[in-house]
Amino acid sequence: MRERPDADDLSGSDVTSSPRPRLAPLYLAGFTTAFGAHGIAAALGAETEDIGWTLLAFGFTLALYDLAEVLLKPLFGALSDRVGVRPVIVGGLLAFAAFSIVGALSPGMLGLVIARFGQGAAASAFSPASSAAVARLTDDSTRGRYFGRYGSWKSLGYALGPLLGAVLVVWGGIPALFWALAVLGLGAAAWVAFAVPAVPVLPRKRVTLVDLARELLAPGFLVPTLVLAATTGALAVAVGFLPLIGRQEGLGTVGSMAIVTVLAVVSSVVQPLMGAWHDRGRVSVRLGSVGGLLLITVGVALAAMWTTPLALIATAVLVGAGVGAATPVAFSHLAASTPPERMGRTMGSAELGRELGDAGGPLVAGAVATATVPGVGLGVVAALTAGAGALALFGLRSRSGREV
Repeated sequence: MRERPDADDLSGSDVTSSPRPRLAPLYLAGFTTAFGAHGIAAALGAETEDIGWTLLAFGFTLALYDLAEVLLKPLFGALSDRVGVRPVIVGGLLAFAAFSIVGALSPGMLGLVIARFGQGAAASAFSPASSAAVARLTDDSTRGRYFGRYGSWKSLGYALGPLLGAVLVVWGGIPALFWALAVLGLGAAAWVAFAVPAVPVLPRKRVTLVDLARELLAPGFLVPTLVLAATTGALAVAVGFLPLIGRQEGLGTVGSMAIVTVLAVVSSVVQPLMGAWHDRGRVSVRLGSVGGLLLITVGVALAAMWTTPLALIATAVLVGAGVGAATPVAFSHLAASTPPERMGRTMGSAELGRELGDAGGPLVAGAVATATVPGVGLGVVAALTAGAGALALFGLRSRSGREV
């Protein structure tokens, strides 16, 4: 059995005595929050008429998950610095399972509202704490690789959630999906509790509002968080718009969802590879971030101009590769530039940025598409992504002018 080091012997962010930290349970936690967000959203969309909701009620219920995450992620991230990441992850997953059971037993309007908000609040706890755990349980030589693996499973949850959710709803209705999420949450909580090493709580200095503002506005935090927000926003737009355009082009439901599957597979393959290349010094943070955003820009712009099945597949490949390139290096840079005693707070704030991108991307694309046509909406998203890439190009430099 592996001997855990004492807290006094720990320095920096390396808290593992093994070069292969046991992080697989954290990958499952990442998949759970992404699957819970997008799987439920797709299921509610398919069942809205049967439930008898208005579009306003439907939109409000969808927004509850993201609203809870926006409000609570920074708070739970800071809490993980105080009490440790493992208790916050386990508690969050157990709460996620409990609220999923509420949704399964009470599929009416009130039950779904409570379940949706509760799931989002629970995900606000275990999602940033899981990112902080990955950062604390790895060192500079392996961090990119493991963030790549963590991100790949999260991307699978985002992209495949609607497909898996649809299958479960067809099989057993919305309660079946909630029961599946409850089992997933319970299983992940048990695995984390028994397999993930404890991460010690480190002494922290008191932080004023001025200190917090300085941390959030520092380029080492702001620029990679912008990269993460842009990649997540583009991913959300692609997951929503590519199947929509595919159905309009006559691909059918299966063919349209297959395009999303291509995106998910490409992103999941690229992220661990890019993370490993970053660890070996082959890819800098600047190259991975800017290059990834460039791929996303080209992919979204391609779908804005051409809607043929081949163009949509090419968009899925480019967006998946771009998300896979930028995400692990951005997270790795955040972790490397953050003192370990406030890793949870930093990851919670960064996850807040991702949530804003996740909500803002589809909102911008949908609003512009409603006023014009879908191609123009995608074009605006492509332009915004290119703008984020330009800011990353100039922002990811050291004070000496060298790229990081």
